[in-house]
Amino acid sequence: MTHTITVEGKVFGRRRPVFTDWSVPLPPDTTEGSQPLTLRDLITCVVKAEVEAFRTRQAEQRLQRILSKADIEQGLAVGKVTMGDTLASQHNSGQMVDLEAAIDNALVGFIDGLYYVFLDEVQQDDLDATVHLQPDSWLTFLRLVALVGG
Repeated sequence: MTHTITVEGKVFGRRRPVFTDWSVPLPPDTTEGSQPLTLRDLITCVVKAEVEAFRTRQAEQRLQRILSKADIEQGLAVGKVTMGDTLASQHNSGQMVDLEAAIDNALVGFIDGLYYVFLDEVQQDDLDATVHLQPDSWLTFLRLVALVGG
């Protein structure tokens, strides 16, 4: 049975969340104390899931390009309706994401204090500390904002 946790992102001092809450599948054997999982492992799992979701969205976007009414009207005005600039789409086939660099950036950001992590409303402050997940756990990333002149 696959368990998931809910991930949310907030920015300190703002009411709106950074992104819509989403679920991340947990690594096998990490719930109910079966296998110890560190905060480092948990952040890595979340980054891997988000990078995979990003790559999936890119692939879907390339496959599901639909012309809007404005695109069609503009094409008719110049005498040729196309599915976008083919030269630009060949060179801009999507952003490349280096998974290892993304994981390193997330871990360095935590170490540098750019964001806090809360698991089930309890702040986590040690990357190598064991975290205890439940099937309904809630993970919050709270991004901190630097003060002007500070």
